Amino acid sequence: MAIPLDAERYFVSVTRLRLRSWRHWPLFTWHNLWITRQATRTPGFVGGYLGADRDKVYWTVTLWERQAAMALLRDQGAHRRVMPRLQDWCDEAAVAHWQQATPDLPSVEQAYQVLLKKGHLTGLKHPNREHQQHQIAPPVAPARLPLKPAVG
Repeated sequence: MAIPLDAERYFVSVTRLRLRSWRHWPLFTWHNLWITRQATRTPGFVGGYLGADRDKVYWTVTLWERQAAMALLRDQGAHRRVMPRLQDWCDEAAVAHWQQATPDLPSVEQAYQVLLKKGHLTGLKHPNREHQQHQIAPPVAPARLPLKPAVG
């Protein structure tokens, strides 16, 4: 049986970052506000959430109509400007992407499982032991801030 071409219509992007020091938190938070604003205004953004976990760990889970919509966010504006800084601010960083048929956001636990199976680690200037050993700690109980597309 043939699968319709749009069966895997939605694109999911998950990032897990761990700040190596609290001194990076103010700038990280400032840039995160601008990136969140940019994401919610990017055509093709369906929804998502930000998660804050223990030990300076931050999650981003976003859902897009297509991969090209997420690439539009990634390759310009606030997101593009801050990406190189994360190599210095973080001692752990992992990302995973996948396509799915439904517009359902994965839970942090589901996102974690995909990170373990399909994710890849980002190159960092100051990786900690866990990052060097390709270990990703499970989420504990991250707080979630929902993201919705901006209106108008």
